[in-house]
Amino acid sequence: MNRLTVIMLVVCLSQLALKVDAKKQLPVQVTDTALQRKTVSLPSGRAKAIPSGPYQDNWGSLKENYHVPEWLKDAKFGIFIHFGVYTVPAHGSEWYPRHMYNNEAFAKWHTEHYGAPDIFGYKDFIPLFKAEKFNADEWMELFVNSGARYICPTAEHHDGFAMYDSKLTEWNAKRMGPQKDIIGLLSKSARKKGLKFGISNHRMENWDFLYPTIKEKTDVLDPRYASFYGPPQPPLERKAQNAPVGNEMVADPTAPQNPAFLEEWLARMQEIVDSYKPDMVFFDNGVNPRKLDPIKLRFAAYYYNRAVKWGRQVTITTKSDAYLFGTVTDYERQGRAPKQVTDYYWQVDDPIADKFGYVEGMKVVSAASVVRKLVDNVSRNGNLMLNISPKSDGTIPEEQCKVLLDIGKWLKINGEAIYGTRAWPGSPQGDFRFTIKDSVRYAITFKWPTENELVIKAAEADIGKLRKISMLGHSGQLVFTQDSSGLKITFPKEKPCDYAYALKLEK
Repeated sequence: MNRLTVIMLVVCLSQLALKVDAKKQLPVQVTDTALQRKTVSLPSGRAKAIPSGPYQDNWGSLKENYHVPEWLKDAKFGIFIHFGVYTVPAHGSEWYPRHMYNNEAFAKWHTEHYGAPDIFGYKDFIPLFKAEKFNADEWMELFVNSGARYICPTAEHHDGFAMYDSKLTEWNAKRMGPQKDIIGLLSKSARKKGLKFGISNHRMENWDFLYPTIKEKTDVLDPRYASFYGPPQPPLERKAQNAPVGNEMVADPTAPQNPAFLEEWLARMQEIVDSYKPDMVFFDNGVNPRKLDPIKLRFAAYYYNRAVKWGRQVTITTKSDAYLFGTVTDYERQGRAPKQVTDYYWQVDDPIADKFGYVEGMKVVSAASVVRKLVDNVSRNGNLMLNISPKSDGTIPEEQCKVLLDIGKWLKINGEAIYGTRAWPGSPQGDFRFTIKDSVRYAITFKWPTENELVIKAAEADIGKLRKISMLGHSGQLVFTQDSSGLKITFPKEKPCDYAYALKLEK
């Protein structure tokens, strides 16, 4: 049999399985039109109430009670993980499900490789998403060796497939595909290794993410699959160029999601919080509109009051001004990160390759470039959360592993200048990046001098009178002179590491 015949056989078997499983489906609100969004029935139509605690669902309460967790300020380096059904076709990007229904070239590629989108839809990738080689402990060993201090896997991406064991949707990795609670396994393994554990949730974007615009017939509006596809709602006319999905209202503050969908969104988030007790919750751009503030505030109060009961410091992290208070600002990709020291704490999520989800032929960045981003961010009051892209079988590609291990080698030597430090306000940039821990300052440079000398152009009044300078990874003290023109340092003959070099400045 050829590849397409085999795929069609898998489709027939998977659709039969879906029909059998449909008898076990959770109750949904019955609607008269196929285009009306289906939602899970909730008691009184609402998610759980906010538990007692100091947090209330208003901005004043978040402003008064929230503090950025100290563990996040100390950790500096985290791992973001995009792992889901979209890794099966491994084509284009993690937005494959959107593109296959909205882009004629994508639809053509999909049809050639898997069949027409009304016969082989996105749902039919689920049985092919087996994660048969997935091993949470092996992943964690790699992350620990990379020097990461926290991880943040995607619990649900825009496609609507839950990577966790859920009672609110049958479309989850425990019941379908891998038949494993991926989030639960990662959570247990991470904490066993001493890593903080976060989750990413992009469900708000699912509202209109898969709405089809190609001329070909598709399966997304088939009522048999409404509990997975939604069905997707017609997107509002985009008011601004490049407006993110679910956030078309950059120039129009009206969010399209209806109350029933929002209550289900909150119920799903509450389920994740109660099941996995995440140290961090990451939201994508879909939660940005101001009209979504009431539901976002209810979630924040629920999550933060739960964390008070757990005795943990936790945080929400969001983009733009999605949360006015009670959040750590996240910048997607390094190019958007602050270029100077800020008076607020932040992080960057940046991919190890040119995409977030695994695709064939993806180009992996160098360890040197990642180290530079990490040092830049830490010296400016931020973190780096590096995204990795596992394959659909659950393995992390070898070239990504090598980058992670090379970062880890650098951090084993220079971690003292990174972990637990803070940005040095007003520090000069130039050839150096500065961090501070107690009374010790660290100056990190990406440049190895050809004449064995580098000058830090900082007056003694700024840097303080120094009694000792050493280089991390190198034994012994360095020769230096300090005067009004700056600090002149003689470097050793041999490099202690690659990429960047950390000087320890002691008064």
